[in-house]
Amino acid sequence: MVGKQQLFYKDRPVFGFDIGRTSIKLMQLTKTKKGTVVDGYGTISFDPKAIANGIIVDPEIIIKAAHELIENQMVGKLTTKKVAVSLPNAHSFSRILTLPIMDAKDLALAVELEASQSIPLPLEDLYYDYEVMKAIDDQTQEVHLAACPKSIIDSYMGIFEALGLEVELVESNISAVTRMVIQAEEHDETSLIVDFGSTACDLSVYDGSTIRITSTVNCSGDAITDLISEKLGLTKQQAHSIKTRYGLETSKKQELILGAVGPELDKLTSEIRKVIRYYGERSAGKDDIGQIIILGGGANLPGLSGYITERARLPARLCAPWNKLSFGKLQPPHELETTLYTTAGGLSLVTPKELSK
Repeated sequence: MVGKQQLFYKDRPVFGFDIGRTSIKLMQLTKTKKGTVVDGYGTISFDPKAIANGIIVDPEIIIKAAHELIENQMVGKLTTKKVAVSLPNAHSFSRILTLPIMDAKDLALAVELEASQSIPLPLEDLYYDYEVMKAIDDQTQEVHLAACPKSIIDSYMGIFEALGLEVELVESNISAVTRMVIQAEEHDETSLIVDFGSTACDLSVYDGSTIRITSTVNCSGDAITDLISEKLGLTKQQAHSIKTRYGLETSKKQELILGAVGPELDKLTSEIRKVIRYYGERSAGKDDIGQIIILGGGANLPGLSGYITERARLPARLCAPWNKLSFGKLQPPHELETTLYTTAGGLSLVTPKELSK
């Protein structure tokens, strides 16, 4: 959404800084001839009262946690003060506009008009940016518009100023996650990417060149654990163990688990069907979604891909975004914790071309 000019990744690397609802995740990656290597990573929790409706309302909580993480708890190291930052998808706006080809001044006015009409907030309360994606024909073009409330971005910028960090890029969580998926595997068909997080699910449609649609649904891994705990009379720790061991697959507990979590998962599958239908209507059947790719901390639910496949009527599968990354000599995080760094890793993968826009 926001970038600086004439940057060179080799000389001026960035690290990903992901502020979640209850934790900070950092990761720096370096691209080498042999592949992409993790230089450093780490996470730390903070009191969730620091954030309200996406706005950091108690910055001292975040600043204190970030200092502790950077100074004492990193695995490996950070070699730069330049950061790429993610914003909560639920509080960001992304639109693909179809506009006539025109000069830069007229395009800026046209985008401003579209933003005022399609985003449910006054323009004076927003930071927005746009990028010409491609020409459709000799008369029309596609333009990507991204926006976020000033109150949210300003609260984030105060954190990085206090930490002495230089912000090179600001984008939504789902953009960073999608970048991680793209680097992990080849895409020969339009994909619906589902980032199943601990507190919400973010969805994006990637057509091989750009994100076409984004959405967020209030379905989460934590909620599923709580429902299993409630239904089976277990502690949260026991419920988490049952969830990750048995999940939705055939077992003595399958009926109970499905009864507990079915309504929660149905919120997700209902939103998936809506996104598929909406995208199909906009693409007029020319480029239908061919697959669903699932990742994130909440995706450690055995049988989830089959459950979604059956209800969405599209093949769904899990993605391992770390397949093409190496932790080198660093101790890698536990397998179940690796998913925590998907957004921070995707931010650190930003290319020189993206930074120079």
